[in-house]
Amino acid sequence: MKRHLLIAAAAMGLAALTDAPAYAGDPAGVWTAAEGKSRVRVAPCGKNICGNVAWLREPNDDDGKPKLDKQNSNTALRTRPILGVPILLSMAPDGTDKWKGSIYNAEDGKTYAATFTLTGANSAQVQGCVAGIFCKSQTWSRN
Repeated sequence: MKRHLLIAAAAMGLAALTDAPAYAGDPAGVWTAAEGKSRVRVAPCGKNICGNVAWLREPNDDDGKPKLDKQNSNTALRTRPILGVPILLSMAPDGTDKWKGSIYNAEDGKTYAATFTLTGANSAQVQGCVAGIFCKSQTWSRN
């Protein structure tokens, strides 16, 4: 009887493994974010991943000048163009397809605790949280 239970348990475990989705596990690339308003280039930075703004649907302000990081809490950084701004900040691996770190939101100039989780070969869930309770998520797609 124990042998049957052991075989059944092993079969269920194997079935669970084969039903689990398998993703590339590599988040590097250019990702479309924020409902298509921007793209973020994700690349390794040491053992972690980082991401910078690589493209904006509307890169210039009403005067035709590059949009600046005007909301940044660091006044010295408010004159830098949004293009190139670090968004994903030193995201450390936390499991096969998940990274934890911080995310910078140029819209409000604040940095939040964040996760980047691959949900498919070319899709990811990016979540930023305040105090670990109030969270906002976006689905990003790799180009």
